[in-house]
Amino acid sequence: MHELSITQSLVDAVLERTGERTVTGVNLRIGPLSGVLPDAMRFCFDIVSADTPLAGAQLKIDEPRGLARCRNCRTEFELNDPILLCPCGSADVEVLSGRELMVMSVEVA
Repeated sequence: MHELSITQSLVDAVLERTGERTVTGVNLRIGPLSGVLPDAMRFCFDIVSADTPLAGAQLKIDEPRGLARCRNCRTEFELNDPILLCPCGSADVEVLSGRELMVMSVEVA
């Protein structure tokens, strides 16, 4: 479960920016093609943030849909998994969104 190490890195990065100020919320964007499971990050966040200024902070995760465009037929379509295949059958697709793994904002008291 690599979400544990990703969550630890997230908490470390937030602490580096906020110091000892109490953090009340962390807002993330995690796309379906990022390879990160939002539910696993939620679970890990409570464990990793315990005994830090982030303890009790609300983790909000925006989960945008994955979008791609076929280079053959030019159709845009939704991607829900890492199988990059257009409904026309072509695997020559450009991913437009869905790979996001970003901290959008941090809320401090």
